[in-house]
Amino acid sequence: MSLLTLPNARELTKSVRASVLVFKDPASQELLNRIERLAPSEANALIVGETGTGKELVARHIHNLSRRAGGPFVAVNCGAFPETLVESELFGHEKGAFTGAVSSKAGWFEVANGGTLFLDEIGDLPLNMQVKLLRVLQEREVVRLGSRTPVPIDVRLVAATNVNLAEAVMAGHFREDLFYRLHVASIPLPPLRERKGDILPLAAFFVGEHCRRLGYTPATLSADAERKLLAHGWPGNIRELENAIHHALLVCRNRVVQPGDLHLVDMRPASARHDLAFQASTVPAELEAALQALFESNQPDLYERIEERLFRSAYRFCHGNQLQTARLLGVSRNVVRARLEKIGELGVVAQAPGARLA
Repeated sequence: MSLLTLPNARELTKSVRASVLVFKDPASQELLNRIERLAPSEANALIVGETGTGKELVARHIHNLSRRAGGPFVAVNCGAFPETLVESELFGHEKGAFTGAVSSKAGWFEVANGGTLFLDEIGDLPLNMQVKLLRVLQEREVVRLGSRTPVPIDVRLVAATNVNLAEAVMAGHFREDLFYRLHVASIPLPPLRERKGDILPLAAFFVGEHCRRLGYTPATLSADAERKLLAHGWPGNIRELENAIHHALLVCRNRVVQPGDLHLVDMRPASARHDLAFQASTVPAELEAALQALFESNQPDLYERIEERLFRSAYRFCHGNQLQTARLLGVSRNVVRARLEKIGELGVVAQAPGARLA
């Protein structure tokens, strides 16, 4: 099991982000392998994951595994600045560039020179700033606000978002050219509910950490408490898990966390919880990885291609029996027949020895 933590994590009095990430679940181990393959390159990277999944930790690991490890790592939240100050913060300004600019100031790109700049919540960047960011990435230089002199920079950009940028592009909220510039190395970060094998190791880590911070004697999780943690949907991901453990340690008795000590709230509708449980329990990591590879290939008519392969494979798995194929896929026999006729699959399996047509 591999473990990543934020620098000086033990000194943090309040968790404002996921402060630790473990790689024990198969999905997490595949993620770690992907990170380690991409990190040594100089390619821009885009980390996509829900809030609280550890995107900054992944970005720091990419930096530490790259040739830029000796340079600075600068983390900036694009949604934290007023729109009027975004340009100054990212690219810097000269004295007198605007009211209140009493001295010159380097932007975050210059501060990160020779290292890695992590732009969190890149989807919150205003469209006019997206244009300027794209130019910086292309020209490898910045121009401070109020200046005409370009400043060369040597920075690797790692961006992160909790929204679907492809959908944002289609909606006109994000520039397509910038999306492809950032999407060179894409790293999908699964939510905690899809990597169940990480939940208990993370919980044990947080129990130990918060006992030390609070000055408590070591505590443990009961078997029932562990089962409750595994059954929860974790909409707040690692951040929610840490807060739940912190609260439990404050109220538990005899240094043993029981289910009643865990204050867990699942705000999703019942139907969403059912669908989520189905996905987490039935979709293997290999399928997720294969789909991710297809998404990155940007093939035309991708949905049609996937659906065709699904029906073709299911039909052959059922040895050419349409009724069994319909039952396997949970659709009507008429749907199966229509789809097989469309893709020219009817009769193909029947030619094989022992094959049957319904």
